[in-house]
Amino acid sequence: MNKQSSVGEVESRFFTFAENADQPFKLEKGDALSPVTVAYETYGNLSPERDNAILLFHALSGSQHAAGVNPAVPGVGDLWTDECHVGWWDGFIGPGRALDTDHFYVICANYIGGCSGSTGPRTINTATGKVYGGSFPRITFNDIVDSQIRLLDHLGIDKLHATIGGSLGGMLGINLATRYPERVKIVIPVAAGIEVTILQRIQNFEQIFAIEEDPYFNSGNYYDGPLPDKGLALARMIAHKTYVSLDTMKRRARREVIQREDNLHKYTITHPVESYLLHQGQKFVRRFDANTYIRIMDAWQHSDLARAAGVDTPKEAFERCKEQRFMVFSIDSDVSFYPDEQAELVHLLKQCDVPVQHITVHSENGHDSFLLEPDLFTPHLTYTLRERW
Repeated sequence: MNKQSSVGEVESRFFTFAENADQPFKLEKGDALSPVTVAYETYGNLSPERDNAILLFHALSGSQHAAGVNPAVPGVGDLWTDECHVGWWDGFIGPGRALDTDHFYVICANYIGGCSGSTGPRTINTATGKVYGGSFPRITFNDIVDSQIRLLDHLGIDKLHATIGGSLGGMLGINLATRYPERVKIVIPVAAGIEVTILQRIQNFEQIFAIEEDPYFNSGNYYDGPLPDKGLALARMIAHKTYVSLDTMKRRARREVIQREDNLHKYTITHPVESYLLHQGQKFVRRFDANTYIRIMDAWQHSDLARAAGVDTPKEAFERCKEQRFMVFSIDSDVSFYPDEQAELVHLLKQCDVPVQHITVHSENGHDSFLLEPDLFTPHLTYTLRERW
């Protein structure tokens, strides 16, 4: 098996709950969903004691497909492009890898509100017989985590060996750890934080505005007409500049061919970095849905760790985590979740006497290092997951 297919060919599975409209899945903002489907994949085997499970939270635009090769997902259609076929953390998962499937049972699920098989805006609303579209309710981090707790219950897993998440996924892992402390032993946030920073809030709002101002967005009801591709592409371009370092972007842009772009009416592309960003935006719209982007971004904008945990301060939330162990990763060149954010997390954990190790990865690739450079993370993940500290 080559390096791009660590666990071979895999298939997504689907767990459906709240099928009785009289007992829907109640959302934090007051709405409800019925039924709810969660798309997920698993790698490795669950031990007889059911104590070797690792729940992996994906980032904003990720999916349940974390490892191996998956050529198609039922119901996803054309959004499952060639770019999606190899799992987004394939270099980390498999026999002998950081998440060693000879020892661990790895689970990754697509978020509700998603567009990779879980119930979301592209799903048919059984109450109306029509696609949800813009009527899909607002969701929160609590809703996402609670739906995955339902999945763990379905799989018969009372306590996770670990939860791991990168970027926004790391925030969701922290949400689970503080709200369900009895259900996880090891918590590994990678390039994540505990709150929405002012810079993130600004950049997130810019992306939301770009999508909603697209003339084809139509309040989210666009599935039977032109898609809001310009707005979604612009949102991706706004975000992408925070994912990689400027030096890395400059190097990558040298390989981009400057070409005429018909959507630009007056301006002529004059630099490879412009062509590079445009390419990133246009590539993204082929595999992602604008409504999903808005819903997940909205959940991020309104995340509040203390409120989510039902306490007054983040410190009170972490007081619940004394029986857990944390491994916190920073990336020194990260400008999406700056290292100061992980330093704040570590400080709070130490104040609460929660066992924690803090690793800074030195990389030129910025935030995306956690997706691109398994060699920099694997020794520490292996050490932590084998509980040698």
